[in-house]
Amino acid sequence: MRVLAIESATNVAALAIVAEEAVIAEAVLNTGKTHSQRLMPMLARLLEEADLELEDLDGIVVSGGPGSFTGLRIGLATAKGLAYASGKPLVMVSTLDSLAYNLKGYPHLICPILNARRNEVYTAVYRDAGEELTLVMSYAALPPAELVQRLRPLAEPVMFLGDAVPVFGAYLQEQMGSLARQATIFASMPSAAVLGWLGLQKLKKGQVADLATAKPFYIRPSEAEVKWQQKNR
Repeated sequence: MRVLAIESATNVAALAIVAEEAVIAEAVLNTGKTHSQRLMPMLARLLEEADLELEDLDGIVVSGGPGSFTGLRIGLATAKGLAYASGKPLVMVSTLDSLAYNLKGYPHLICPILNARRNEVYTAVYRDAGEELTLVMSYAALPPAELVQRLRPLAEPVMFLGDAVPVFGAYLQEQMGSLARQATIFASMPSAAVLGWLGLQKLKKGQVADLATAKPFYIRPSEAEVKWQQKNR
C-alpha cells in the first residue's frame, strides 16, 4: 500500500509518499509563501519525481489539527479534492500525534507544543508503550503555566518539541529545571513521512474519514468565531 501525506498545520508545508516498507518521496518547504501557493506545485513535482500518478496510491492522509486554522483548512481542502478526484479514501491524523512520533523511542515523557497564540499552546503528553505511543495527557489548548502545573506531579523528564519551543522553551526550563528538555529543530518540525506512516496504519484498519463531513480538529474556536459568538449572543 502507498499513501500521499499532506502536512500543513504549521508554517511548514510538507508532502510525502509512503509505502509500508519505505518512504518513496518527500518534500518540505519552510518559507514565507502560503500553503495555497505551495502544495499543488510541490505535489506535481513529487509525483513526477516518484514516477507515480494519483491513481497509483491507496489513500490520501492529511494532518487534521490542531494548528494554524488557515493551514488546516487549506490542507484538508486539498486532501478532499484529491480524494474526490482519485476516488481514494481520506485519512486524518492528529497533528500532535504525528509530531510526537518524531521522538518514538524516547524513554520519558514526550510533549509536543504548537503555538496557539493568545499566550497558549496546543499540546498533549505521550509515553512510548512499545509498539505505539500512549496519551498521558489528552489534547488541550492552555497557557504554559497550566501545562507546567499538570506536568510537575508526574516528576519525570519531559522532552518538548514543536514550533512553540522557541517561544516558551526558556519559561518551561525556568519552571521545571532539569526535567524540561528540548528536542532538536529537526525533531520539532512536522514530518509528512511520519504522518503518512501513521495514516497508513489507520487505513489498514479501515479508519477512514467521511469526505462529506470531515473537518479539522481545532480544539478551540478561532478568534473570528469567538467574536461572532459574542456579537450574536
